[in-house]
Amino acid sequence: MTESNDRKQQIIQGAMRALQSQGLPHLSYDTVAEAAGVTRQLIRYHYSDPDTLMKDVCDHLAGIYREALITTAGQLKGPARVDAFLDFYFDLLDGTPKPRDDRIYDAMMSLSATSPVIRKELVGQYRLIGQVLSHEFGVQYPDLTQRSAEELSWLFVCLMYGHWKMVASLGYAEAHRHVSRAAMDRLILSYRETPADPAIGAAPWGMEPS
Repeated sequence: MTESNDRKQQIIQGAMRALQSQGLPHLSYDTVAEAAGVTRQLIRYHYSDPDTLMKDVCDHLAGIYREALITTAGQLKGPARVDAFLDFYFDLLDGTPKPRDDRIYDAMMSLSATSPVIRKELVGQYRLIGQVLSHEFGVQYPDLTQRSAEELSWLFVCLMYGHWKMVASLGYAEAHRHVSRAAMDRLILSYRETPADPAIGAAPWGMEPS
């Protein structure tokens, strides 16, 4: 890794710490500089556009999740693979804690309302999660229709993000993750018993955000 890349990683880590500890309203070059242990001028040298820094933060977070899933769920086969995937995102997987980044993603979602760069990044990340999980549902539960697998993956992404947003933004107890995780099991069972109707709406991951 080059010195420039090392510095960027240091800045990205600082931005993540600043967001997680202080939230979006207090984010500035000064707060990132303090959290990263570098000068404001150095940050502006590498990131003259704040959106580019936030995009790199998104990329870094995605890499953390990707690595965690490869070393856990990626090593399993059968229904246990899907269980590990779901458990990880609800922070219920033994030995592999979900990153404590809830306020960071909360900030990114807020930024996406006005930043096409961040919006595109988040859309791509959540779509990839949905497509991967839709495939896993289809493989591990052959009795599911393709549409059922797609709808389940959409519901998972909405439920997972909604749970952590309630925790990060409103202060609800993290323990509610047990409720959300159990709800996913019941949803899977219900879709296996009653397939989704493909005539209702468009396939979730085939739609472009409005």
